[in-house]
Amino acid sequence: MSSLYTRSKEYTRSRKAQSDSPPSSPSPIAKTLRHERLSRLEAANASSSEPSYGERASGRCSAYSRRESRLSALGSRADDDSSRDYRKLYESALSENQKLKSKLQEAQLELADIKAKLEKAAQQKQEKTSDRSSMLEMEKREKRALERKLSEMEEEMKILTELKSDNQRLKDENGALIRVISKLSK
Repeated sequence: MSSLYTRSKEYTRSRKAQSDSPPSSPSPIAKTLRHERLSRLEAANASSSEPSYGERASGRCSAYSRRESRLSALGSRADDDSSRDYRKLYESALSENQKLKSKLQEAQLELADIKAKLEKAAQQKQEKTSDRSSMLEMEKREKRALERKLSEMEEEMKILTELKSDNQRLKDENGALIRVISKLSK
C-alpha cells in the first residue's frame, strides 16, 4: 500500500510541476506526431456531430496562444512596474545605506575619541602609580636611612652611657688617689 501511495504522490508532484510551468512550443517531431494522431481521430470521428479532437486541440492551441499573449502583455506591464519598484527600492536602500554609513562613521569617531580618552586616563594613572611608586621608593629609602641613623644613635648612646660611667669611675678613683696622696704627704 505504501508503494501505491508513493507512486500517486509522485504522480501528483509531476502533474503539479507540469501545470505550474507555462506551455512551451512543441518540437517539430511532436507537432508531426500530434498532427498524425489528429488526422486519424478526425477520420474515425467524421460521422459524429461532436467537435472533433482536432478542433478541440486547435481550440486548445488558440487558448494557449491567447494565454501567452495575455501573459506577455501582463509581463511587460509588470516589468515596467517592477523596474520602477526596483528603482525606488534601490534608491531607498541606497539612502538607508548612506544614513547607516554616516551613523557608523559617527560611532567610529566617538569610539576613537573614547579610546583616546581611555588611553590618556590610563597613562595618567600609570604616571600617578609610577610617581607613587617612586615616592614610595623614596620614602622607603628615607625610612631605611632614618632607621640606620637611629640604630647608630642608639649605639652612640650606649657608648656615651659607658663613657659616662667610665668617667664617673675615673673621677671617683682620681678623688681617692688625691686623698691618699694628701694623706701621704702630711
